[in-house]
Parts: sequence; C-alpha cells; structure tokens
Amino acid sequence: MHSHRQEFIGAHGDKLAARLDQPAGEIKAYALFAHCFTCGKDVFAASRVAQALTEHGIAVLRFDFTGLGASEGEFANTNFSSNLADLVAAADFLRQQFQAPRLLIGHSLGGAAALAAACEMPEVKAVVTIAAPSDTASVVGLFGQHLDEIAREGEALVQLAGRPFRIRQQFVEDAGSHNLKQKIAGLQRALLLMHAPGDDTVSINNAMDIFMAARHPKSFISLDSADHLLTRREDAVYVANLIAAWAGRYVF
Repeated sequence: MHSHRQEFIGAHGDKLAARLDQPAGEIKAYALFAHCFTCGKDVFAASRVAQALTEHGIAVLRFDFTGLGASEGEFANTNFSSNLADLVAAADFLRQQFQAPRLLIGHSLGGAAALAAACEMPEVKAVVTIAAPSDTASVVGLFGQHLDEIAREGEALVQLAGRPFRIRQQFVEDAGSHNLKQKIAGLQRALLLMHAPGDDTVSINNAMDIFMAARHPKSFISLDSADHLLTRREDAVYVANLIAAWAGRYVF
C-alpha cells in the first residue's frame, strides 16, 4: 500500500487535509471514507478499512472534516450541512484529480452523511455505514445537558470523547432540518449496514430503521461485541475485511 497526503478546498473555503491510500498494484476503483463525529481521518477504524480495501485493489481517500484534525477552519462554524458539502467536495476532488469514487463509506455521523450525500455522487455504486444514526437530530443527544445553555447563550463548550468542542445553536438547528429517511428511501445504491447490538452511543435500533427505509439490494451485519468507535483492533479488522469482500460485487 502507498499512502499520500492530499488537500482540497472544503465547504467553507478552507483547506482540508486528506490521505489517499492506494494499492501497490492496479487500482480497480476508488472509495471515499467519512469519519465519525469529532474524529478524524487517522482513527484506527478508518486507516484499517482503507488498508484492507487497498489489498483488494481499491484506493481510499479519507479526510478531516472542516475544523478537525489537520484541516483548516473552525469546528464551531460547521454543521451536518457543511459536512455534506465537505464530502461532496472530496468526491469532486477525486473525480478531477484521479477517478470518481464508486464506493462511499461512513462511520457514525459520517455514515449519515454518506447516506445523505450519495445522491450527489452519480458514480457511487455502493454505500457502507458503520454504527450510523437513522436521523441527524439524534446527534444533539451527545450534549443534551448543554442544550439549554446553547439556546440561551448561543453556544456552549462541551466535552465529546474527552475533548472540548464549541457547539453553537446553528449546529443544533441544522441537525434537526434534514430528512434522512427520505434520502435513504431514494438511495438507489447497494447498501451495507454494520452495527453492534451493544452500541451505547448509537442504538442498534437506528440500523433497523435505516434497513427498513432502504430498498434492495441491502445487507445488515451485526458487529457482535464491538464498541461504537471500533477501538479493538480485531473489530476494525473484521469490519474492514467484510467491507472489502462485499464491495467487490458492486464496484468492479
């Protein structure tokens, strides 16, 4: 596998940091990976999935959303809509510089973004979600105890995954403005859902809601005892290998 740093312009005009993982041999297709909420392109789940896909001839672009990781911009100014725009910008970058993505993968809120943005990527043939919510409004539950302060002051500093992030009222309002079920029903792509029954961040009921809203071809795989972030190496490896095996049917 060869890994190369890339950058492109995101939703707010900021430079977004990316990494393109390419197979050592022939590239059969390109994939795009959207990381989990407040995570980054270098989390183990993202890097391991990318590595596994390169072993099957699929190159993977993973990037940091605006205001996260090595990307420019202020996180407090972002929201789900800007995440979608960043994701579409990443697909445009691949299309212009390499080849349009045929596979779209999203983890957690990144999975919701993948479901919502796929319609703007005509070349995408298959979508994979890992521990994704079935509606975008549910993300505000991660900082529910701060909602009154956010409404009163316009913003609040909240702890997410042990790190401080500034959340503004515009984020809350935007999260509630999307009809993800409608996007799922009109997806018109092969869909693979992966979710753990014991996920205590995003309930597995979300996966069932997505599955019922989606049309065939669709598949649902239980991730057994995995946690939401796939922090155990064996879980990330399992997910990566499953995606690689499943995707080949649709993207080649």
